[in-house]
Amino acid sequence: MSSASFARPAARNQTEVFAVHGADPEILAFAMAKYSRSALSMRESLAEISAQRAEQFLNTFYFQYGHRSIADLAHIAFAVERLSLMAAIVLVDEPRWDGQERSTRYQNFLKSGWYLPDFEEDAGSAAVYCRTIESLFAVYQSTTAAVLDVLRSRVVRPEALKPESYERTLKARAFDVARYLLPLATNTSLGQIVSARTLEGQVARLLSHPAAEVRDLGAKLRDAATGPAWNVNAQSAQAFVEKLGALKDDSRADLAAEAAALFTRAVRSAPTLVKYTQPNPYQMETRAALTQAAQEFLRELPLAEAPRVDLVERTESLEVELAATLLYSASHHPYRQIRDLVAGLPGSRISQIIQLGIQRRGTHDETVRAFHAGAALRFDILMDIGGFRDMHRHRRVTQIIQGFTAEHGYETPGSGDLPAGPHGDFDILAEAGVEGDYRSAIESAHQASAQIAAGRAPEAAQSALYLLPLATRIRALFKMDFAEAQYIIELRSAPAGHFSYRRVAWEMFLALQRQHPELARHIRVTDFTKPIDMLQR
Repeated sequence: MSSASFARPAARNQTEVFAVHGADPEILAFAMAKYSRSALSMRESLAEISAQRAEQFLNTFYFQYGHRSIADLAHIAFAVERLSLMAAIVLVDEPRWDGQERSTRYQNFLKSGWYLPDFEEDAGSAAVYCRTIESLFAVYQSTTAAVLDVLRSRVVRPEALKPESYERTLKARAFDVARYLLPLATNTSLGQIVSARTLEGQVARLLSHPAAEVRDLGAKLRDAATGPAWNVNAQSAQAFVEKLGALKDDSRADLAAEAAALFTRAVRSAPTLVKYTQPNPYQMETRAALTQAAQEFLRELPLAEAPRVDLVERTESLEVELAATLLYSASHHPYRQIRDLVAGLPGSRISQIIQLGIQRRGTHDETVRAFHAGAALRFDILMDIGGFRDMHRHRRVTQIIQGFTAEHGYETPGSGDLPAGPHGDFDILAEAGVEGDYRSAIESAHQASAQIAAGRAPEAAQSALYLLPLATRIRALFKMDFAEAQYIIELRSAPAGHFSYRRVAWEMFLALQRQHPELARHIRVTDFTKPIDMLQR
């Protein structure tokens, strides 16, 4: 074949990379999706696309043809402010989530305020609720001050450390202890940047939740995505437009009008992709069915004692794991206990349980999270809610989270939780003289929660959960591969971390070491039992 028999490209090795700024998220998603359907460049695509064309395209390919990957290309930033800690935990429970929340370590939550459910005409429950919240915050304040005084007396400031850094570090350690008293009603704030696809699933999940605050949050997210977004440059742009318009020249006045239209136009982040999002019947009906099934299967099974961290070895079939995980998600029993029960059931009964998790699935529904089965390592973890919130940030794991309950008791920071290098171990609450107040406040909150749950309000059971302090234990199953276990153990056992999850990470390592000693040798773990420098951050 001669060189003239085929055409060579005019130029080669001309790869170009550029960042794109200023395009609305949905229009940018449309432009990126056009790569698969058009030879136009990104610049050419964005130049010809209007909001109307983007909406037409998305209505066809996203809603009619189910090309959901298009929504992965539209990323939206949200500020979510003054929501309860409980609602925040539900909100961020997304495998594909990026964001940051207010830290209980570096901020004093005393002035955050708290969420008050609608008790309607149940004035008695409302009074108990408010009184309990105020008591928890009062003990939170006194515990912070008392622990800080003990730390100042225990930990000497090195000459090389500035006084403000020393004080800031000790305050963070004091907050580490006091945060156990914060109730789930405590207000927090967070920012998230998610794709429209993740947002759509997130909104549907929130709208399907049994708690009124969470359902309202779902509606507000949907409204924020489809309505006008807050423009960070609007104020300065408006000032420029007004200054330009004040000039006498008519042409400049016309230019000012054009600038006003350009800079102050309302931008809607995702007016099309989430506008039809509604509560998800599959999720709600499956949750109810699994709750009923768990009650039936586990009614005669006492809640077994379980270690803080249980690495449940793989002895069961995939079918048994899946059925056991479905029941686990709707109960408070340890995974090992449920797994052993399910393993003894006939195959037909196991199939029936699996069917409960999938039979109500709609055309575009993803299966419930329990179907993410087959991971090599399964850590069943029982820990305080505050520490769980930190562990909850790990996204490369499948997390099956049981509901909030006071059944598992609560954690108390004790001897060995705050080792201080040459100062040795000490029982921080006892030395600060607040252990009695700490225990009394938490036990009273658990009692008040039980009292409200038995009340007349339509959502009494959900309203009662807001009173549970972060010291309350919660159970969750973390399924992962070895690389993620290695990462979590190394990160969370580090000296600068909170002692709650440092202890969990250490026990994860010990469990892994018992079952896979050769692999455990490759993990750079920090021994939780060894003294640390409390000024190390």
